[in-house]
Amino acid sequence: MNIVFLDRKSLGDDLDLSEFKKLGNVTEYGFTETADIPERAKDADILIVNKTLVNEQTIGTATHLRAVCVTATGVNNIDIPYLESRGIGWHNVAGYSTDSVAQHTIAIALYMYEHLPYYDDYTRTGKYASDTLFTHFAKTFHELTGKQWGIVGLGAIGHRVAEIASVLGCNVVYYSTSGVERHEKYPRLDWDEFLETSDIISIHSPLNSHTEGLFNTAAFEKMKSDALLVNVARGQIVNEQDLADALDDGTIGAAALDTLSREPMAADSPFLRMKNKDRILITPHIGWASTEARQRLMKIILEQVKEEIK
Repeated sequence: MNIVFLDRKSLGDDLDLSEFKKLGNVTEYGFTETADIPERAKDADILIVNKTLVNEQTIGTATHLRAVCVTATGVNNIDIPYLESRGIGWHNVAGYSTDSVAQHTIAIALYMYEHLPYYDDYTRTGKYASDTLFTHFAKTFHELTGKQWGIVGLGAIGHRVAEIASVLGCNVVYYSTSGVERHEKYPRLDWDEFLETSDIISIHSPLNSHTEGLFNTAAFEKMKSDALLVNVARGQIVNEQDLADALDDGTIGAAALDTLSREPMAADSPFLRMKNKDRILITPHIGWASTEARQRLMKIILEQVKEEIK
């Protein structure tokens, strides 16, 4: 049994793969360029990928392939009809990172909401050591109690963020991108009211025809001038040039992003050209990647492989 990891580095180097090695021969590639996939996959029985492309061109010569396991929830990188036409099984994972992403949402939101980048710099550079007052009021912040936290995408992660935000004293509301009426304990607002009244907005929805480019200049102009936008979903939900402009001209207060339209970050990203970079925090798509979440993910993949080789 040949088990091949095509982009092992995407899982982190700290994970233990010893259980996989008990099931067969394990071959690990840190990264795999598209042109190299046919050669690396040709003898695989089980192929484990994250973002690597899986289609007729890349695995057409993999004659022994039984299954493809995707170490993510999204499967837009695999050609499902082609796999099914060959009788090759496919699996993805879901629900493994709910707590991790929710925690990261709260962390980056609070980091920006309390202007912690400014205060960190203020002390690190020695400015506090040369001050005369024990406290510093250059960047004031507000309590979360009584503020409105708006959620786009009230799925598992959205619900977890809503629970935490409620504990912090926020009034949670949500906007439904699908328009489907559901019974929720949180109020559902129409788009304009949602934008106009929310102090913090966090995005947790999938990328689809309803959400692509949803946050653009028109949306930012409806938001509060001190509103905070948090995106831990998909980068394409936010028009990045529009957001950079809205932050630079003060249309909205700040943004915290864990996903971008292009990852790794594009060299010509509008965020790199911003004048007011203190208004934005960008983390490199790490919200899903707590140690515990990645361990849960690999346990799910392990069970999938075991099922395939029975």
